[in-house]
Amino acid sequence: MSSSQPLTITEDLTIYHALEQKQLLLDALAATGELELNLAQVSEIDTAGLQLLVLLKREAQRAGKQVRIVAHSQAVSSVIDFCNMAAEFGDPLVIPAHEAS
Repeated sequence: MSSSQPLTITEDLTIYHALEQKQLLLDALAATGELELNLAQVSEIDTAGLQLLVLLKREAQRAGKQVRIVAHSQAVSSVIDFCNMAAEFGDPLVIPAHEAS
């Protein structure tokens, strides 16, 4: 088991992909002690996607592991901000420079 594993999500975090993404995220977490989640390419996220992120963080905490969101798309940061969930995730909201301008 490696200590840090990057995972880039390229599909939207919506109800339409939630089931497959749940398994992908939980499998990635099971394979490492620390998961670095890159969400810079996520163009759409809904409450199902937000729930997946909360689930992943809580599963990591329960297992004594860490999940860090290392990059956010504008869509992801907007939903996290709108739902006032930044403190729940505890990660700095990082938006790639090309999306910030």
